[in-house]
Amino acid sequence: QVQLVESGGGLVQAGGSLRLACVVSGRTFNADLMGWFRQAPGKEREFVAAIRWSSNSPWYGDSAKGRFTIAADSVKNTVYLQMNRLEPGDTAVYYCAGGSGDYVGVLRSYDFWGQGTQVTVTS
Repeated sequence: QVQLVESGGGLVQAGGSLRLACVVSGRTFNADLMGWFRQAPGKEREFVAAIRWSSNSPWYGDSAKGRFTIAADSVKNTVYLQMNRLEPGDTAVYYCAGGSGDYVGVLRSYDFWGQGTQVTVTS
């Protein structure tokens, strides 16, 4: 099993920044692919960004391009999501996920999920 623990969420004004962190532990070889998703009330879970430990290549969903950056620190076993120029539309619970699937933007590629961290952006 792989355990994921997120932190770093909070309340921020529009235009501000937050950095989310996801600490990975357990059988981490089962989770080469690491991703961030978010879910706002009444909406489906949405792909934000992903990265692979093996290649360190990032992928971004449309809402994240140009504003968010994903990074993986293999020494600390931690994946980060730096979020800049936040907007009220970014308000959601952000989830860290790990898996071994081929398609980075789909839920079925991920087998392990964190408990989520709330991000609230005020106007």
